[in-house]
Order: sequence, then C-alpha cells, then structure tokens
Amino acid sequence: MSGRTTAPEKRQGFFRQLSTLYTFTQKSFRWLPWLLAGIFVLSIGVGVAVGFLIPPVAWWSILLWGVTGVMLGILVSLMTMTRLSTNAMYKQIDGMPGASGHVLSTSLGRNWTASDMPVGINPKTQEAVYRVVGRGGVVIVGEGARGRLTRLVNEERSKVQRVASGVPVTVLYVGHGDDEVTIAKLAPTIKALPKKIDPSTQAAVIKRLESVSQSLASLPIPKGIDPSRVRAPRPR
Repeated sequence: MSGRTTAPEKRQGFFRQLSTLYTFTQKSFRWLPWLLAGIFVLSIGVGVAVGFLIPPVAWWSILLWGVTGVMLGILVSLMTMTRLSTNAMYKQIDGMPGASGHVLSTSLGRNWTASDMPVGINPKTQEAVYRVVGRGGVVIVGEGARGRLTRLVNEERSKVQRVASGVPVTVLYVGHGDDEVTIAKLAPTIKALPKKIDPSTQAAVIKRLESVSQSLASLPIPKGIDPSRVRAPRPR
C-alpha cells in the first residue's frame, strides 16, 4: 500500500514566478520584450547621464549612477509588467460567464463586500446578477444580455429596497454597449461611487440582505471561468 505524502506543496521561487508572469503577459502583448528592453536602456542612460551631470565627474560616480539606473529599470519593468498582466487577465476573461464575480470578489478591497457567487441567475442562458455592498450603497451588477437581465435585476433591486429602505442602489451592466461598463472598468467604477452610508449602516445592510437571500446552491453556477487559471501571477 503506497503511503501518502503530507509535505506541503513547494511554492514557486521568485524567478520562476517572474518567468510565469512574463509568459502570461506576453501572450496578450507580443511587444512586451521590446518595451522592457527600452525601459532598461532608458533607465541606464538616465543613470549614466546623471553621473556626468553631478560632480565630481569620475568613473566610480558614473558607475554608481549606472547601477542605480539598472535598479530603476528593474523596478519600472516589474511595475509595468504587473500592470500589463492585469490588463491581460481582463482581456482573457472578458465575456466569460462568471467574470464579474471574479473581479468583484478580488478587486474591490476591504471597503466593499462582494462574492463571486451570483445572487440571481438564469440557468438556461447563464445571465447572472451580482450584489456588492459598500460605503457607496448597494451595487447590482448584471452580466449577460441586457434585455434578459431585466427581471433578475428588478427582483434584486426590489429585495434591497424592501430590507434597506433609503440606501442608494446603483445598477451596472457589464458589456461593451451604450451605458455599459467593461469588465476592466467594473471595479474602478464601483470604487469611484461617492460615499453615502456609514460603516454601521453598511454592516446592518449586509446582515439584512444575507438573512433574506435565497441559497443558490441547487442552481447551476455559470462555468467557463476558473479564477485560479486566469488570475495574473504576481512575483513575490
């Protein structure tokens, strides 16, 4: 009988993570190597130029400023690649069922409460409605064909208004049409909403909504997006 190992899974090293991040990002941005090379050359050039401009002008001073330019190039390259990897992730999940839930549950921060599970769903067409609660009030997010979302959105809005009277309700539709929000701008749009309620009211609203929310465990959740596979890897 073979024994089972209980050893924890070994984490990827920094350089392995960096390689994974680079590969993931380059799939969407083929010009990434040229961009990173340009950043390095520019950073080193700036460092060397500063070494010539700031006295004393000596070989060791130019060398130190050149090394500083290299470090600056590494920092800017990592920041650029991380930003581009996030954009690559949005491009990859755009239009996939469940994409809104993934973004809402991972990109809003601690000031907003959301879940990757929808609060309303059409099992046949996979249109789904998500709910977010924060200082800006309650946000209802519709994912799918807008015309078929009307009933689901209205039902959720009525529920919110029934248990949280006076709390502002904002409805957003994810898509590329008029008056719709792209998946890449979903989180920034929600976080930009003005603060309308205080933390105690927010906590009370969350409790009330959770108490009246019906379990969706028996309904088929939209498939087609695996957050663990599309999340942009980040170096540690």
